[in-house]
Amino acid sequence: MMIYQQILVISLFVCILGFNPVNGVEFETLKHLKAKTSAEIQTEAVKDLIKRVLGSRSSEFNVTVDFNLGPQGKDTYKIVTENGVQKISGSTGVAVAMGFYYYIKYYCNGQFTWAGQQVNLPVNLPTIPSPGITKTTIDRFRYYQNVCTVSYSLAWLNWTRWERHIDWMVLQGINLPLAFTGQEAIFQRVYMNLGYSFQDLEEHFGGPAFLAWARMGNIRGWGGPLPTAWITDKLVLQHKILNRMRSLGMIPVLPGFAGHVPAATTRLYPSANVTRLSQWGRFGSNYSETYLLDFQDPLFKKIGSSFIKEMQNEFGVDHVYNADSFNEMTPRSSEASYLASASRGVYEAMIEGDPQAIWLMQGWLFLSSFWGPTQTEALLTAVPKGRMIILDLYSELRPIYSQTKSYYGQPYIWCMLHNFGGTMELYGALDLVNKGPFTGRNFVNSTMIGTGITPEGIFQNEVVYEFMNENAWRTEPRNISQWISEYAQQRYGQFDINANKAWQILQRSVYAYNLSEKFHGKDGFIKRPKIKPRLTTSVYNCSDGHADFDVVFLTRRPDISNPTIWYKPSDLYQAWEYMVMASAQLKTNQLFRYDLVDITRNSLQVISMKMYSDILAAYKIKNITALQNAGDKLIKLLTDVDLLLASDTHFLLSNWIGDALSWATDVVEGALYEYNARNQITLWGPDGQIVDYASKQWAGLFMDYYKPRWQLFIDTLINCVKTGEKFNSQTFASDVLTKVERPFTLSNKMYPRTPTGDSVSIVSKLYSYYRPSTKEHDKFYKNHVKSSKISTEKNKNLDKHLSRYWNENVVQMQIDL
Repeated sequence: MMIYQQILVISLFVCILGFNPVNGVEFETLKHLKAKTSAEIQTEAVKDLIKRVLGSRSSEFNVTVDFNLGPQGKDTYKIVTENGVQKISGSTGVAVAMGFYYYIKYYCNGQFTWAGQQVNLPVNLPTIPSPGITKTTIDRFRYYQNVCTVSYSLAWLNWTRWERHIDWMVLQGINLPLAFTGQEAIFQRVYMNLGYSFQDLEEHFGGPAFLAWARMGNIRGWGGPLPTAWITDKLVLQHKILNRMRSLGMIPVLPGFAGHVPAATTRLYPSANVTRLSQWGRFGSNYSETYLLDFQDPLFKKIGSSFIKEMQNEFGVDHVYNADSFNEMTPRSSEASYLASASRGVYEAMIEGDPQAIWLMQGWLFLSSFWGPTQTEALLTAVPKGRMIILDLYSELRPIYSQTKSYYGQPYIWCMLHNFGGTMELYGALDLVNKGPFTGRNFVNSTMIGTGITPEGIFQNEVVYEFMNENAWRTEPRNISQWISEYAQQRYGQFDINANKAWQILQRSVYAYNLSEKFHGKDGFIKRPKIKPRLTTSVYNCSDGHADFDVVFLTRRPDISNPTIWYKPSDLYQAWEYMVMASAQLKTNQLFRYDLVDITRNSLQVISMKMYSDILAAYKIKNITALQNAGDKLIKLLTDVDLLLASDTHFLLSNWIGDALSWATDVVEGALYEYNARNQITLWGPDGQIVDYASKQWAGLFMDYYKPRWQLFIDTLINCVKTGEKFNSQTFASDVLTKVERPFTLSNKMYPRTPTGDSVSIVSKLYSYYRPSTKEHDKFYKNHVKSSKISTEKNKNLDKHLSRYWNENVVQMQIDL
């Protein structure tokens, strides 16, 4: 009896405090965050979703939204078969969609992904007898999107593609998606009501492909001027996006005012306290050095609250607003009082417009060494506890919650970042993602309230996102080997021994990145060629340097002359071989064909590293014949990669450019949009300020951008050997910019919108041709790899960057060429 009484007392104490022993605290301040639509509307929305996925067979499913199902503050779904119909009920539309997708995956071997869908249902659907299956999410929220995703991957999406993308979100269980589209229309109204002109705003807004960084105050005007038609069309699109998200039971995150204002503010409001920020990404004063309004200036609250109110009038209200004032920008003062006033200023402007506002902020800034404990605590604690949500943006590799006492009591979301710039190499950290959320929940005094995915770019490495999103309802870490077998079977609709072998190899090599062992690697043919490698311990930071300085942004493309990989190339090649073998059985499956191309592409990418080494070796000994032969091999490989990619619709440059052009209402707009599209994925700036940061591996890019760059490099080396001149890196960089890179961004060459050739037969030929040359690759890498300890004491320049990300003495695997 005494034990029972003790348990009862403890239970009452837990309830009174609102503490959840599974995953931290329940914040009363967040309880008003709920879907604004009725159960009936959400039910109908999910029915329509199932029709889009299954067509006529949707009639075999009966779905219902019941707000009273399961514990409050979590999403619960139940699946049971009644009278031959699969009955799925859920606490929200999102919960029902999750249940539907669980059934499709684990009972019908189906999958719905960015690259397509595999939903060939059996004639007789599997039954789930009473009492059925019931699952409840572990946390309150499942967040989606990085503020950069809207530019790197979603910039040109029309409603048809947005509709499918929202379908993907809800099937994955996302209930807190970022919804940034159309905000320029709202800002335009607010600013013009305050006396700003169209010209003032043209100099402020970024171009269509660069809006993300203009919104965060990193750049201004670059890629513009933003056409009026774009602003209007995106406003219409945002209505459709929000209506669909809300109808499914999601809580969209809308933008807030972070303090970045047009340059004309200093003219129109001369008494306003405006600071000119330092340049970002070497963009200089023309396109950077933006203007930040002091957070306590009366004009700040006026703009911020007006923006919230105007947005409510246009879109309605969901109460969650994202604002990032210091994204890769150093505050003008490190004083706690200044940072606290900055935080209060943003928050007070929000609640002036919406008294129930919740400020959602990316935690990316806290990776900077500027943000010590004093500065971080000042910024976070100036806002009432529970009125701010922090996205722990890079939790899988650089969690900040553990360094900040769970953000000093503010709720946070454990996020997997995974991708930078939308680059496409095969990479993942499945084991870290498998365990990380559970570590976060179990952390002392944890304030974790959800999980999220925050990639800068998407449409790559789909396996990682399928894996991560299941953490929403998983009660313990998974057996990755078992999960990957199920994944392959779901993806291809059947079990294939060779495909299974391929994925087992991939999950323990390419997708087994572990920070404690070595850094993520650098690849061959995507980066601008160089004769001398840069220091590989440099770290890319937009505010200070060049994109070539990169080892931390794991899926970025650092300097090709010093590639690093964390797995044996022979593992990748063996997986490639098994996929080729699996073609006999799976060649008609859409997702298999996509994977076959993708794995072949990555294998050729690794092969190109050895070819590049051969080029450097021949140049070193001044052997023109060997240099020409080595160069010819690489040029042939680049031609072959373009041929390969042209065979699959997902790897066509024409999609990106064509989608951009589809928004144009006249020739002038078309030229602007095409330039934006081409520039972002190549030079990323007028003169290559962040060159290749958002590089893509698409047919068309290889023939007209990568291949000419390498041909110029090889020709330059040969000429140096012939004349006895030294290779001049600066001269070559200037030549490649003026002869290849800038002309590509200014071109209006059209590319085929449909694939050419058969992927399976092309892969077979490429495998037969290139596989024999890989036999010595493990030996090559082993002989060229050395361990180097990064000491932040040895180099002040590195210390400024590395202390943001890594502790002392991290071991790096470095190819010594």
